[in-house]
Amino acid sequence: MKKLYLLVILCFTTGVAGFSQTGQGTVMDLETCIEVALENNLNLQRSQVALAQQEANYLANQGQRIPTFSTGASSGYRWGRSINPVTNLFENNRIGNINLFANSNVTLFAGQQINNSVKQSKVDIEAAAYNVAATENNITLNVINLFINVVFAKEQLNIAQNQLNTTKEQLTVTTKLVDAGSLPLANKLDIQAQNATNELEVINASNNLRIAKLNLAQAMQIPFDDRMDVFAPELEAESFEMAQNDVDEIFAIALGLMPEIKAAELGIESAEIGVRIARGGYAPTLGFGMSAFSNFIDQAVFGEVPAFNTQIRNNFSNSANMQLNIPILSNMRNRANVQRARLQKRLAEIQEVETKNQLRQDIESAYTNAFAARLSYRASVTRVESLEEAFRIAQQRFDAGAINFADYQLGQNNFFNAQADLITAKYTYIFRVKVLDFYLGNPLKL
Repeated sequence: MKKLYLLVILCFTTGVAGFSQTGQGTVMDLETCIEVALENNLNLQRSQVALAQQEANYLANQGQRIPTFSTGASSGYRWGRSINPVTNLFENNRIGNINLFANSNVTLFAGQQINNSVKQSKVDIEAAAYNVAATENNITLNVINLFINVVFAKEQLNIAQNQLNTTKEQLTVTTKLVDAGSLPLANKLDIQAQNATNELEVINASNNLRIAKLNLAQAMQIPFDDRMDVFAPELEAESFEMAQNDVDEIFAIALGLMPEIKAAELGIESAEIGVRIARGGYAPTLGFGMSAFSNFIDQAVFGEVPAFNTQIRNNFSNSANMQLNIPILSNMRNRANVQRARLQKRLAEIQEVETKNQLRQDIESAYTNAFAARLSYRASVTRVESLEEAFRIAQQRFDAGAINFADYQLGQNNFFNAQADLITAKYTYIFRVKVLDFYLGNPLKL
């Protein structure tokens, strides 16, 4: 039921505690984020309540097999001309009475409606349990994505900060050279402008990190604290291999794993039983009942009022009966019930097809995205390696005065932009691979 949850734990958990308090706020790992989200998510709680409701329906349907039994008493007075229940004579007196009674009834046959209702309830419970599991999977997959976004935003901030540090160092060197008269003032102004640009990029990266943390906190449905941080082990894209299965193979495996598919299939089974329940309305019903009765009155018989226990014992009576009902005309109610049940089955069949189609579309998208992400990552790695070397050479030439600042700045920007693109490609690829592994039900390992 919690396959994705277990896979994520295998992938990300380490010996570090789930969360810790530091002077800078709460630090949580992925496992803790998922646990908090599952505990607080209202959609999950709603699906769990729906499961409990199906369990209550099952209990009620099972109870239809058990005889009913009720007992009670009544007490009152009668005035005017009425029959004395003891003497069976008309009297014109006030008569006080106490009546004791008990009734029991049981249905012996009802066109298999009771048995089929119990069967349907069992199926509905199982389907509701799969719906709970599907909701858990959706929540978990969303938290994984948002968690990775936070880690990604942190690395983007580090890149922006490194770029700013590099520019500041260059500004310090250039300022000394300008003050010594070795370089024109324009060089210093150019680097100051670049430094301001890099400072803005750091601010933007900080804001993006804050937004990523906010989205994660909202997914966990906890109050947002900007000091919140996440912990994740070093993630290397090379450790995540894209599955070799094609779309058809992944889809075939997912059909047997995904809880939403099992819930849709059980929906058809439940609807089929519903048709049988509706047809049972055409069948006769047979029931058996028993009742017991006794009473006490406060009127004298032959000059004295008999004792309470004596009257109850002497007036005790009981009865038993069989009741057979044969439906002949029911104002088209039974026919309408059968028709509605068949339409419900048809809707369940449509729902199953729709769920399977959606699963296949999701897998096709996940496979295509993972394939594209792998190509983008590999190309980004090559690009960074090339631009890093180009920037190293440009820095040496700029320090030697062989190129102007504009050429140096171009090389620097190209390198840091390539680093940022690589981070994007890296985490996009990791997430896409994890999605495919989720559909395959494969354990994830670092």
